[in-house]
Amino acid sequence: MRIRTYILQILAAVMGIILFSSTISMAQAEGETLFVRKVENLPDGFFLGMDVSSMLSLEASGACWKDETGEERDLFALLADNGINLIRIRVWNDPYDAQGHGYGGGNNDIEAAVTIGRRATEAGMRVLIDFHYSDFWADPAKQQEPKAWKGLNAKAKAPLVQEWTKDCLMRLRNSGVDVAMVQLGNETNGALCGEKTWMGIYRIMNAGANAVREIYPDALIAVHFANPENADNYMTYASKLDYYKLDYDVFGTSYYPYWHGTLDNLKSVLAGIQETYGKQVMVLETSYAWTLADGDFSGNTIGEGGAYEKPYPITVQGQANEVTDVVAAINEIGGIGVCYWEGAWIPAGGSSYAEIAEAWERYGCGWASSYAGEYDPNDAGRYYGGCACDNQTLFDFSGRALPSLAVFKLLRTGNDAPLAVDALDDAIMECDLNAEIVLPATVDAVMNDNSRQAVPVEWEQIDAAALKSAGEAEYTIHGIAGGREAILLLKMVKFNYVRNGSFEDKDLSMWRCVNIGNTEQLYCEEKKTDSLSGARHWHFYSEKGKSVCFELEQDIIGLPDGCYSYRISVMGGDAGDQEIFSYVKINGEIVAKQASKITSWNNWDTPEIKDIEVNAGDTVTVGLHVRCNGAGAWGKIDDVALNSSAD
Repeated sequence: MRIRTYILQILAAVMGIILFSSTISMAQAEGETLFVRKVENLPDGFFLGMDVSSMLSLEASGACWKDETGEERDLFALLADNGINLIRIRVWNDPYDAQGHGYGGGNNDIEAAVTIGRRATEAGMRVLIDFHYSDFWADPAKQQEPKAWKGLNAKAKAPLVQEWTKDCLMRLRNSGVDVAMVQLGNETNGALCGEKTWMGIYRIMNAGANAVREIYPDALIAVHFANPENADNYMTYASKLDYYKLDYDVFGTSYYPYWHGTLDNLKSVLAGIQETYGKQVMVLETSYAWTLADGDFSGNTIGEGGAYEKPYPITVQGQANEVTDVVAAINEIGGIGVCYWEGAWIPAGGSSYAEIAEAWERYGCGWASSYAGEYDPNDAGRYYGGCACDNQTLFDFSGRALPSLAVFKLLRTGNDAPLAVDALDDAIMECDLNAEIVLPATVDAVMNDNSRQAVPVEWEQIDAAALKSAGEAEYTIHGIAGGREAILLLKMVKFNYVRNGSFEDKDLSMWRCVNIGNTEQLYCEEKKTDSLSGARHWHFYSEKGKSVCFELEQDIIGLPDGCYSYRISVMGGDAGDQEIFSYVKINGEIVAKQASKITSWNNWDTPEIKDIEVNAGDTVTVGLHVRCNGAGAWGKIDDVALNSSAD
């Protein structure tokens, strides 16, 4: 399902090259009919869930939710009307300081869970209780034990976990909450409640499981992990739980397509766990952005730029397609449900930063308040504030339901909207300064059914002579295609004598790579987030120290007499002691070198060699020498160019 960069069309005038990037325009026509693909054979009992744990704190701040017409509605009635049948609620042990100030993130103690659970049950939905076994957020990066249990070992904590879990579940049961499922921890990738050994993790989970079986014997017991793109890790988690004979029913995962790989991989990993260990499987968290804008004066996790994949347009329709595809994938392998994470976490009530920031502190409706710093000083203590996912909700910033909220009730029937453009890929065109400028006749579009088409485009008028006379530069050209604004990044460049200098062409026969050492990985890779331009680059990596040593080079024959310049870009890290330099050979002899280095991800270094004198008939070789002694040294090479200095 991952959308990669595609070269749809090469429209050339002498030396002009057109490339299309996968940067997605965010436009979505307001009121446009939502397309929903029918998910075949979706069982009546399939869980279509949503986590709304922050909702009480938002209500307290004055926020409210509305249907598509703008009429204010009770959130739970609105969700039930749109096909949601399961409400997920996180539970923290004690998310308050000694003075009673809440840590934020909804201040989700058991009291909040009882209130939310009762309201969900009254609206006809079932409930999933997500015990973090922490006083605040638990995820792969942090699994801190509650304040009350600090310093205790797993054996001492286990009976406390069991009694506390029992007490929470009894309060839910006594309030009439219809608990369908209970999670034993949240994204417990090798840690839980301060425990970092599998024996310790098992003790905590087993204590929780015993409590569930006693109080809600018919409820499903789930475990929850993240990063399914690491298939071996998932099989390890499942095998460890099997080894310790943990009593549980559901192996659950987070799946955020920005970071967690393809749906094909997800299906393969979960199907393997089903087959090997006989467990049911479920996506316990997923979401997708409908806009790149921010609604609460607090930056978003998914925003402009960023090292993440965008397999769907950042639009309302793209959001609906993501939900549809995840549900279809899980249903295809016999999974039992999908839960959308915090689909109602809209901005707090207030019209200014000061009002909203005050609400974060008073009501806990931001991801963290300043008071959380006592428990989580390195994260919440430094970065407390608002919601980082208000652009991934199924409501707009005013609380009005987006059309994508209806996807859950439409999955079983589908909704055949007319085929229309949902978003346009931004286009990139490189044109030689000495060539005729011919703008592309089409641009690549993502349609509302998530198919792709080339659609005709009309560009604004350009002054070609002025663009060419201005020398090397970049220009943004605007146009209209399929009723959307089209954008073309026009790069006026000198002619590049290096063939396939950005590795976008899969024919790499012009390149020669000599593995001088024992470099373990040395190949062309397709990954846009690691490329300087386009989607492909040359990749190297070795786990073993002192093994990365190679040269990547290309011979160029038939250059006219003249003076040339050569540049190549490289980035990477964990190099240790390193020797990296670009070089130019003429007739087999090195005539120039330029030192380079790698430091960290996305810090590209571009050594340039100038004043290269070439005579007609010379064979010119351009290349890069890389030697890294560090264990785990890695890097990326991109955008190689040899230009005439006379151009």
